[in-house]
Amino acid sequence: MSALTWLHIDDAPEQFPAVDSALNDPEGLLAAGGDLSPDRLLAAYRRGIFPWYSQGQPILWWSPNPRTVLFPTEFKTSRSLEKTARNKGFQLSIDQDFSGVMEGCADPDLRSSGTWITSEMQSAYWELHRLSHAHSIEVRLNHLLVGGLYGVRLGNIFFGESMFSRTSDASKIAVKALCQGILGFTPVFIDCQMATPHLLRLGARNIPRAEFINLLNKHLG
Repeated sequence: MSALTWLHIDDAPEQFPAVDSALNDPEGLLAAGGDLSPDRLLAAYRRGIFPWYSQGQPILWWSPNPRTVLFPTEFKTSRSLEKTARNKGFQLSIDQDFSGVMEGCADPDLRSSGTWITSEMQSAYWELHRLSHAHSIEVRLNHLLVGGLYGVRLGNIFFGESMFSRTSDASKIAVKALCQGILGFTPVFIDCQMATPHLLRLGARNIPRAEFINLLNKHLG
């Protein structure tokens, strides 16, 4: 069994252990500690690593095996979703209310299992957004924010962090728009991190971590 690596704030941002040293229980836990500086976050994403932890825990870094991804050409729509997109009157925008999308994703009333998007995480990703690395897609209905998603772009890869809906299909509309290039590019793939029934219904699938890392190396250089 591998030992968990502890990171220190004064460690170099790229000083992560190899992803294949991640624990099997809990699956994918790779390291703890460090900070959420932009340099460390970007170094993590480039290596197939992301932070995920709850209030009161140290920062935890993960690289699960398998990894859940969504290839835009495999996005699964439905007649009901297409009808909703045409007729319900959703308005789409990008990067107009990043903090509002993060707050929606963190809303405990929309998450039965609680939220992991702490105030520290919100501040860290707002800084990535300020530096043009993190982006949001907003979905409004009657000019009210009812859904959306946010994540990190590196090259033509989008690392999805979270999504939310306050009305039926709002998050699906955001994912559909992402797959269709609303951010000004069509992602090679969308990193969904770990599978949920919602993501799998949209066409996401699991691939081995080694394949995921190979895709990163190929498309990030």
